[in-house]
Order: sequence, then structure tokens, then C-alpha cells
Amino acid sequence: MAEAQDQSRQSGKQGRFARFVLADHRYVLLGTSVVALLGMQLSSQPRSTWSLLAHAYALEVVLYYVLVAWLAVSVVAFVIKLVTRRRYATVSPFTKPKARRILRICSYVVWAITLVLFVDRVVLGIAATWQLATTATSRPSDSFASALYMLWQGRQIFWTGITTTVELAVFGTIIAFFLALLLVFLRIQQVDRPDNDLVRFLKVVGSGFAKVYSAVVRGTPMMVQAGIIYFGGFGIMRGTGLSTTEINGIWSTFVAGLVTISLNSTAYMMEVLRGGIESVDEGQTEAARSLGLSQWQAMSKVVFPQGIKFAIPGLSNELVINIKDSSVLSVIGVFDLMFATTTVAGIYYRQTESYMIAAVCYLVLTMVATKLLSKFARHFDVKAGPVLGTSDAKVVRKIKKGKKA
Repeated sequence: MAEAQDQSRQSGKQGRFARFVLADHRYVLLGTSVVALLGMQLSSQPRSTWSLLAHAYALEVVLYYVLVAWLAVSVVAFVIKLVTRRRYATVSPFTKPKARRILRICSYVVWAITLVLFVDRVVLGIAATWQLATTATSRPSDSFASALYMLWQGRQIFWTGITTTVELAVFGTIIAFFLALLLVFLRIQQVDRPDNDLVRFLKVVGSGFAKVYSAVVRGTPMMVQAGIIYFGGFGIMRGTGLSTTEINGIWSTFVAGLVTISLNSTAYMMEVLRGGIESVDEGQTEAARSLGLSQWQAMSKVVFPQGIKFAIPGLSNELVINIKDSSVLSVIGVFDLMFATTTVAGIYYRQTESYMIAAVCYLVLTMVATKLLSKFARHFDVKAGPVLGTSDAKVVRKIKKGKKA
């Protein structure tokens, strides 16, 4: 017990000391000191051919020592703070209102100097490297310049891969959405009392097919599915007597990839839609049935519209997933962004730079898609609620007391 109290007292002292150090000058002295260190680091970097300070050495020396002076002032203020401790607020000259205003103005100067150095070293450095890469007749030795050179020389290859990736992701997601609507309708079917034997049989078979389809597709990798679909379809068409050239004109790698990504996304989107539909309160269905609507009418006119609205965040996320997952389709020869990357890497024998370019392209695509989809979701005024997963578990709704279903 005594040891616990000692540890608690010690942690309390450490917490008070940390608050004491951070208080009063957290953003002006401490924060700007970090910016000053960054500026000094930038000043020590080599200048590019586009550097604005290349012929102003004396000016850059002055800027450098202004940053050094700020760090010196920060160290003095920190030492005074540690020495005076309890009397710091009344003794330290840095706590006076006039001194605070001067420090704040000086901090703006430090930020401006660092910004100038950032533009001179980083922004103009990238611009100069880009000019070198686009005008060079052979690949530069520098890694960054080499990556820009490969991007410029292989721009047509990368552009073809990017457009193919976007087409696969967008069209595959749209096709999968409509297929998922059909399968989720089969998935949630329940035998109704007025149903005859044929309708009951069809409902049971349809629900079972949707469950098996979801389990099989979500239980196998897309790469395996792509191989089965492409080579299986090729073999079936070969059995019809068509030549290889004729088959390639009908069953191309792009068509096979689109079929693969559509069927794969259908299983996941079906479960997202099912979760959205099951998140609709059962009272909605009961009220519709009490008004004389059939099960189909209640689902199509009452439950489905609300369930799709709840599922929009999860459905939107599927597009982002398809942009990234389409990279596995290169195994069957789809000329997507990954296939373009391996092509450029094979030309220049520089794998690291090639895959870094691909990483940046995928990042930009997913960020743009996420931004557009977030605006789309806000247009429908939806929030990410209980529909986030794709498991088979039923969605459990919690109803607060005092609220009607």
C-alpha cells in the first residue's frame, strides 16, 4: 500500500513538472524552437539549380543565425524557468506582457524564415529534379531523380494502367451493387404462411444459394478466383471450336477481370446490404404488414429504402477496396496499374522506384475516391452506424426505453 502511494506521489510530481515546463510558452518558445531546428536542417541541405538563395549566401547566413538566436533565447527562458520555479511568474522577464508580444512577433519571423527555406530547398528542389528527369537522355543515378525519370518516360504505360484500374473499380462496384441487391433479396427471404409449396421451395433454395455463394466467395482469395474464372472461361470457349485469337477478342483479360471483381464484390456488398436491412426496426415491417402490404411490398417500399441508406457508408468503402484489390488481377494479364508497374520495373531494372510510384498512385486514387464518397454520403445525410462489417451475424438493435419501435 505504501509503495503504491509512493508511486502515485512520484507520478503526480512528474505530471506537475511536465505541466510546469509546458505552461506559459508551450507554443511560442517550445513549438517555434522545433520549427527553428527544422529550418536549420533545411539550410544545411545542398541547394538546387533553381535555388533562390544560391547567389545570396550572406542573406542565408543571416537567416541561419536568426534561427540560432531564437534557440538561444528559448534555452535561456527554459533555464530561468527551472531555476526560479515557484517565483517564475513574478521574476522572469519573459512573462511580462511586452516581452510576450515581442516573442510572438519574433516567432512569426522564425516561421517565415523556415517557410522560405522550405520553398527554396524542397519545393524548388523537386521542381529542379523534375526538370532534370524530363530532359535527361539516360536514367539519373539519384534515386528520386531516377523515379521521376521512370515516371516521365513510362507515363503512357502508367496512364493506361491507372485508367484500367479506375474502370475495373468503378464498373465492377456498380455491377456488384445490382447483383448484391438481387442476392440480398434472396438471402433474407423467409417462408410466409400464405406461400404455396413452390414458393416455399424457391425461397429456401434462393436463401441457401445466397448463403453458400457468400461463404465460398468470401472464403477464397480473389487471385484464385481470377485464375478460375479466366482460364475456366477460356477452356469452355475453346471447347466450342473457336480459335485462340477469336477467344481473346471475346474473353479478354479485362472482361475476365471485370467479372472477377464484380462477383467478388457482390458477396461483400450483399452482407453490407443485409446488415443495413436488418438494422431497420422490425416495427417498420410489422406496421407495413398491418396495413395490408405483402412481404414483397413491405420490403421494396418500406424496408429496402431505409436499409440501403444505412448501408451507404459500407457500400462506398467497397469502391476504395476495389481500387486496391484490383492489383491482384495482373496475375491473369490485366493491364492495370500493378501490371504497368512491373512492366516499367522490367524495362529499367529498378523495382524500388517503380513500386514507390505505384504506391503514390494508389494513395492518390484512394484519397480522391474517399473524398468524393464522403461528399456523396453527406448528400444523403447518413452516418456510419451499425453497418460496418460483413459477417453473417445478425445485427442486434438496442431500443431505448420510452421510445416506440
